[in-house]
Amino acid sequence: MNSIPVSEDRSVWSVGDLAARFGLETHVLRHWESMGLLSPVRDGAGRRRYGADDAFRVATIMRSKASGMSLEQIRVLLDGGAYDRHMILEAHIADLEARMAEMEHSREMTRHALECSAHDIAACPSFRAHVQDIVDGKAGQGPSVADLLSRRPRAGLSPESR
Repeated sequence: MNSIPVSEDRSVWSVGDLAARFGLETHVLRHWESMGLLSPVRDGAGRRRYGADDAFRVATIMRSKASGMSLEQIRVLLDGGAYDRHMILEAHIADLEARMAEMEHSREMTRHALECSAHDIAACPSFRAHVQDIVDGKAGQGPSVADLLSRRPRAGLSPESR
């Protein structure tokens, strides 16, 4: 991988060079282009040419995917003019907070399991408190990100044109 930071590098990369820089397959960049996430310039022979701005978009896509965003959510994130941008981002924050709470719950459950003397951890009365919400059918009762996304209009349509 090139050790020159993108911010200092004034190079133009081919699809193969940019993919290699990020440890991706070239088809991934082409797919992201087809999804409207990337718009590389073309040289005289029609080959894709990526600059520093494209590299930062790829990094943004990668970081966003790692946080659990879908490509559709990322497309809206990268489209500053998308009218539903804030709703998508608020839904993602709600999803992150729910997942972080679930991870915190899991960490506490695991800590208890490490310290518990019960052979069958699921039989331990104190441990059972960690999963009681699931047994009671009360876990995850808020709207999911998928629910919120399904309620929004198609991209390009304003709320008034629905």
